[in-house]
Amino acid sequence: MSARSRALLLGAGTATTIAVSLSGCTQKATSADGAVRVTASDSKCAVSTAEASAGHITLALENTGSKVTEVYVLFPDDRIAAERENIGPGTKASLVTELKAGDYEIACKPGMKGDGIRQKFRVNGKYAAAGRSPEADAAVAAYRSYVREQAEQTLPVAKAFTDAVKAGDIEKAKKLYATSRIGWERTEPVAESFGDIDPKVDVREDGLEDGQDPKTDWTGWHRLEKALWQDKRIGDREKTLAGLLMTDLNTWVKKVGTAQITPTSMANGAKSLLDEVARNKVTGEEERYSHTDLVDFKANLEGAQKSYDLLKPIASKNDPSLTKDLDKRFAALTTQLDVYRTGRSGYQYASYDKVSEPKRKELSDGVNALAEPLSKLAAAVAK
Repeated sequence: MSARSRALLLGAGTATTIAVSLSGCTQKATSADGAVRVTASDSKCAVSTAEASAGHITLALENTGSKVTEVYVLFPDDRIAAERENIGPGTKASLVTELKAGDYEIACKPGMKGDGIRQKFRVNGKYAAAGRSPEADAAVAAYRSYVREQAEQTLPVAKAFTDAVKAGDIEKAKKLYATSRIGWERTEPVAESFGDIDPKVDVREDGLEDGQDPKTDWTGWHRLEKALWQDKRIGDREKTLAGLLMTDLNTWVKKVGTAQITPTSMANGAKSLLDEVARNKVTGEEERYSHTDLVDFKANLEGAQKSYDLLKPIASKNDPSLTKDLDKRFAALTTQLDVYRTGRSGYQYASYDKVSEPKRKELSDGVNALAEPLSKLAAAVAK
């Protein structure tokens, strides 16, 4: 999960937002290619213009600071309209999104912690989604159905897991834990877009914000993971948390149909899923107690592949060389991951603590090889 999503659990009223004035800005409003320039440092978030026209908008991002940063476009209620994570110091990136008229905020988050340094951003004019191509509309509709199906299919599996926790059956709960997360992991960018749900169900202990107490504020899957594998006990608190997890997942299912989905958000979401793999799964940080990281890895990869497959008819017309490369990279990474399967069917993978550092490096290289061309998918779709 993103650190920004964790911060939202604190609420906008309790987080400190640093506003940087655009007055006196001497930059050109947009770059030569019409992109809005966003320059992030350790203490500032400079946006070259306070407004843009509705439709496809490209943000040209540059991190001039010393910390890894993230840039978000946020709706007024803090839902994510678009995001680009893991922008290293001294590097540039781009973010292509599709925005309707309205008020937004652009947030830079040095160190990928907290609520971010924010700028007001206004989108003007009319932009009709109906003006998209039939292929784009079909991709959005199919992906919306996919996201809803994944959420709905998660509920019975998660209930079986939480029922085992409530019954105090540690071994059964362990067997059900990883598979209860698959639907969530496949569609994580959409889940994160709601902001308040993700920090409740998918935060790790080191992801809690300053001032949050792990004993009282840490909830969700990973809190139960720690109880099952490290603490090796299920107490009254864990049983209560199991019920709370189901309450939060039911809320997610109710909300998921209202998610803002566009072709570019699908493309950016696919890249975000690969970022999740690179940042948390390949490193072994996500499932540090259960070591079921490869199940999450597979689910993230499947979610990214689904978005790409739905967008491929559009992207192949606009950039056939890109789709050819992506076909090859997706297949290669899938083959790499299949080496670690321990069963013929289902999601049976080797415990990640048994995967050597050299082998982890090979997986990381495969993820990076796919992530680079995947970062160009949104631009290809928007052409």
